[in-house]
Amino acid sequence: MPDSALTDPAAVQPEALAAARAEFDAIDDQLHDLLMRRAGLSAGLAAQGMKASGASFRPGREAMILRRLLGRHRGPMPRAAIARLWREVIATSLRQQSAFSVAALGGTEHLALGHFGLDTPMRTHATPSRVLAALSAGEATVAILPSPADGEPLADAWWASVEAPRLQVVAALPFLLRAGQTLPSALVVAGFAADATPKDRGLIRLERAPNTSRGALVSALAAAGLPPLRVILSADGMRGLAEVEGLIQPGDPRLASLSALRPHPIGGFAEPSLDEPPLETL
Repeated sequence: MPDSALTDPAAVQPEALAAARAEFDAIDDQLHDLLMRRAGLSAGLAAQGMKASGASFRPGREAMILRRLLGRHRGPMPRAAIARLWREVIATSLRQQSAFSVAALGGTEHLALGHFGLDTPMRTHATPSRVLAALSAGEATVAILPSPADGEPLADAWWASVEAPRLQVVAALPFLLRAGQTLPSALVVAGFAADATPKDRGLIRLERAPNTSRGALVSALAAAGLPPLRVILSADGMRGLAEVEGLIQPGDPRLASLSALRPHPIGGFAEPSLDEPPLETL
């Protein structure tokens, strides 16, 4: 039960309010101490060069951190607030460990800042091709582009020109989907592979003959053991993108039976979480 000495304006007692404020201050100090301790650990890793042999940005590892925290979260604080707080904390550690920057298509800035932190260097570009060019030229560590959509013209269907392993999809934004949202709003492209988690989505680009129906693509993928969660087609109908369960490597034997469709894995991402409490708390 709420304490009426704190919640009822007519019954507020100076002593109770002062005690509550003192407890808030003590909690804030503890939180600050832990944040400083975490930052120190991150700085130590950077100083020792422990991540020099690989990318500091590990989207799979970050996804598992958020899944664990969201899975244990209880109480009145919204899950979205937890995700925002830890995204900023994680982004701060990332910037400590490497020179990290973002190239984003205009209109995706809020997603980029929400995921990679308000202080992360970012440049926006007018076209998907320019975003990918900035990434290829080393002007940015990652690129942020809108999630593929059915019937896109080739100028917008950036996924049709991504050539893994040089560039590939490694993450999806936002990680915590809004209530009612079923698909991520944007994807993250980088010059390294996504690290696997227990729940991933893989992306396979396909090329098809003009008379091949969408249903035929779905059937072919299912027969190969890769039943698609969805298939989208470019506006010219000649290119398709299949989303499947699990990350798909170029040498995956299931791709052999799809050779007529020239399958080309272009990465994948950790499956986002839904902004709803775990089932056991409902």
